[in-house]
Amino acid sequence: MKIESSSFGTTKDGSQVTAYTVTNHQGAYITVIDYGAVLQSIGMPDAEGKIIDVALGYDNVASYELNPPHFGATIGRNGNRIEEGAFSLDGVDYQLEKNEKGRNNLHSGPDGYEFRMWEARADEANGCVSFSIVSPDGDQGFPGEFRVTVTYMLTEENKVKIHYEGTADRSTVANMTNHSYFNLNGHNSGSILEHTLQINADGYVPVDENSIPYGTVESVEGTPFDFRKPKKIGQDAEAASEQLAHTGGYDHNFALNGSGLREVASAKGDVSGITMKVLTDLPGMQFYTGNFISGPQGKGGTDYHVHDGFCLETQYFPNSINVLAFESPKLPEGTAYSTTTCYTFGR
Repeated sequence: MKIESSSFGTTKDGSQVTAYTVTNHQGAYITVIDYGAVLQSIGMPDAEGKIIDVALGYDNVASYELNPPHFGATIGRNGNRIEEGAFSLDGVDYQLEKNEKGRNNLHSGPDGYEFRMWEARADEANGCVSFSIVSPDGDQGFPGEFRVTVTYMLTEENKVKIHYEGTADRSTVANMTNHSYFNLNGHNSGSILEHTLQINADGYVPVDENSIPYGTVESVEGTPFDFRKPKKIGQDAEAASEQLAHTGGYDHNFALNGSGLREVASAKGDVSGITMKVLTDLPGMQFYTGNFISGPQGKGGTDYHVHDGFCLETQYFPNSINVLAFESPKLPEGTAYSTTTCYTFGR
């Protein structure tokens, strides 16, 4: 295993950004940067053994300082939406910024962890890079000082492992995720609608017109959300569905079957033959088909468009801090936050 570091430019406030590339003996690699603890590239062998980059992203820091789609971002403290940006914890009410349509808090607001410098530590012997940050009490509107580390590991078996660990000195919300967009034919290869996808979930979380859950889990049976058997992502993407109309396509959380670290999804690129399995210990996963991709030009001068990438973001359900029926993202004072998601690639 080899780890190489290189300059990735300078932020607008003058911080020097470093990229770390971890490469295994097969030539597969991941590149991560200490700005935003971003997963910038994932290079994997296709059916013919050619290494191709399957993650959408940017070549420069300036674009990550904007990053409207959140390409490769570490999202924290809370991923997804909180209704009206408000919640109560241990009898105290908290108000977060309403950064989505002036109504919801999305991905913890405009000062998310993806827009900060992290302290990096490379471990070549284990093929991993760890990023740490201290989020003070009141940061983003959340209670408690939260100390968190995100570790990216690449194995010789082409597994990309993301592990989150942290603690808080007061009870808080901890629901972190990675917002990578995948295109298994290559980041610059266009639409992902012909990819095949399977999701091991009997239920999904329906939402209202503001993408806030109704507070129920509904069966996928007989709906466009039934991915229990492999099917093309685009097969039912334009089906007559109030749910798809609410979100402009797939942008929904799935109630994953089972518990503990288990396989929850698998995908395959129709051209490259690259496969990807998703494992997580979390209860939910947001499936998003890049319905609103926009922003700066991507890697290699690529203009990314709608449906050029898909996300499988492991997490607690949206707005779960406000819904008693959902598993809570509350992190009690002094309790260890620890969760793992793995993306295992094959061909």
